[in-house]
This record gives sequence, structure tokens and C-alpha cells, in this order.
Amino acid sequence: MEAIKPPPLKPLNENQIDFFRENGYVLLKKCCSDDLVDAFNGHIYDIRDQTPMPDWAACDERKKYAVRLFNPHKHDSFSRQLMKLPIIRGALAQLMGREAVCVQSMYFYKEPGSPGQASHQDYYYIKNDPMTMIAAWTAMEDLVDEENGCLWVMPGTHKLGLLPHGAVKNLEEHESHTEETEGVDTSRQIPVIMEKGDILFFSELLIHSSNKNRSKDRWRRSYVCHYIREDSNVLHREDLRQKYPLY
Repeated sequence: MEAIKPPPLKPLNENQIDFFRENGYVLLKKCCSDDLVDAFNGHIYDIRDQTPMPDWAACDERKKYAVRLFNPHKHDSFSRQLMKLPIIRGALAQLMGREAVCVQSMYFYKEPGSPGQASHQDYYYIKNDPMTMIAAWTAMEDLVDEENGCLWVMPGTHKLGLLPHGAVKNLEEHESHTEETEGVDTSRQIPVIMEKGDILFFSELLIHSSNKNRSKDRWRRSYVCHYIREDSNVLHREDLRQKYPLY
């Protein structure tokens, strides 16, 4: 007998949904307990502490706590559980109008001194049809602020459509291997201050960035998953074609 799919939660009120529609993002506070976040952080470190590291997580031993961990949800059950938290499933269903599926996950370590990512739109990297993608960015530190490299967002820019992207200009501040938006004044971006367990949901067309971690001893760990509506499909990226349901 096929299992009955539980209905999604409805964690967002109408004001929050309207805020997302107008600004391209919405922040939900304390979606994960401290214990859950701490356990997941420890689990991710344990993965790269294995000898040898699993092939899917492998990187230079000297950079094992620096190189972001790509798509752990494809290989690791704990990562899948955080990917499909009921509050995430519910919020996405409210914002998308129907169920979402996950296509990408990333765990960022962002140690002190590490660069950020220049202003960009996620759709530039992950094109999907119809365009429905929303990211869920979970804070894995007690405090994520300007000092340790929080996200910066540019409200309302999800209404501009896809903008041109070009070479990163400030290599002291940002990674060189990505690209950044062109043709718009990104100085109007604002910081999103977050606490452990907070989740920021934002549109694939929202211009956002992060700066260098300027703290001396504070990391900026985060778990970021990208979701599309269940009837949407990723284009051009064979590595992201598989859809992971949230129930």
C-alpha cells in the first residue's frame, strides 16, 4: 500500500508571503533547534575527517574545512533530512503554489579570512523551466553578521529578470572563479543578520552576495539548498537533473 503523503505545513502568514513577493526574500527565525544544528555541523566535519574521505566529499586534505561540500543530500541521509525539514517543505509549497523538490545542496565552512561571493543571481548558474527556484539558506552559527560574512540582498531585484554577469572586479573581497551581475548599482544591498537555525528563503533572481569573513576566530558555516517546483526541470546541468522530494 502506498504511504499517505502528509499535507505540508503552512508556516508563513499572508504578510510574509506578500513580503516575499515584493522583496524576493523572507527570513524565518529559529526553524532548527541549536541541538540539531550542532549535531549536523559535527556530522559534516566527521565526513571529511574519515580516512580516506568518501569520494563524493574528497578534496585536498589541507583544505578539507575550507572547500564547500557539494550536494551532500545525494549521498548522506542526515543532509537529506535537513534538506526536507517540514517547515522548509511547507514554506516552499506556500511560495510556489505546489510541492517543491530539491536539486542542489551546499555546506559552506567559510573560515576566518576566506572571501565571499560577488553579487549574482542563482538563475544564472541553475536555469530551470518554468522559473520557480527558491534557495533556503540556513545559518549554522550563533551569529551571522557583517563581520563574519553574512549574506547581502538587494530587495526587489527579482523583478528585473536575468541580468548580464561578468568577471568579478574586487578580488580582495570575492572569489575569482564566479561571476557577478552587471548593469545595476549593487551598493543598495542590505545585510541579512541571522542567528543559528534561522532560514532565509530567496528567489533565484534576487541579487545577493557575501563579503570576506573579516573576523579573527568566527566561522560562517551555512547549509544552502536549492529547490524547484515539482513540475519544473533544470536545464543544461546534468549534475542537477535529479529531483529529491521533500516528503
